[in-house]
Amino acid sequence: MALINQEAKELHCKIVYYGPSLGGKTTNLKWVYRTTHDANPSTSQMHEFETGTPERTRFFDFLPLDVGEIRGLKVRFHLYTVPGQVIYDASRRLILKNLDGIIFVADSQMDRMDENIISLNNMEKNLELSGYDINKIPLVLQYNKRDLQNVASIAELRSALNKFNAPDFEAEAEDGVGVMESLKTLSKSIIAALKSGKV
Repeated sequence: MALINQEAKELHCKIVYYGPSLGGKTTNLKWVYRTTHDANPSTSQMHEFETGTPERTRFFDFLPLDVGEIRGLKVRFHLYTVPGQVIYDASRRLILKNLDGIIFVADSQMDRMDENIISLNNMEKNLELSGYDINKIPLVLQYNKRDLQNVASIAELRSALNKFNAPDFEAEAEDGVGVMESLKTLSKSIIAALKSGKV
């Protein structure tokens, strides 16, 4: 749910990166951070929050230059990752609060398909517990690690994971392939939903 800061005349939107452990969520954020920070250092800052677990939750926000304004408000995006392991479910639900859109980062390797499906089902359940309908939230699927051996075909990934018919992208997050495309597509969906009053 987008939040308005009247004093700063800003509209704050929250994007969450969800997916299995070591699937590439943090790698996506690091790429976006480097790209936006290098282009305009004053618009992005990265923060890392220790969760008391072996995994860390990372977050940063930036002000995209090409989004412009909505109703006289500058749009600022806050990007979060969730811990990848299912045992940190309470942290996942907490991070999902007040979200505006979600990018599900799947690991394309065949031997990670079960983990992708478990994580996707967990995301759907946690969204429902948080009061969201996954069919009404801006959603993008990203099939990461396409450069590795033994990856599932895009048709197999779509069949197993994209029952929502959401926009999806092939990615190699280490090299930035598909990273900004995923984010820009989701951002545009969020902006369109805000303008139509659906968010």
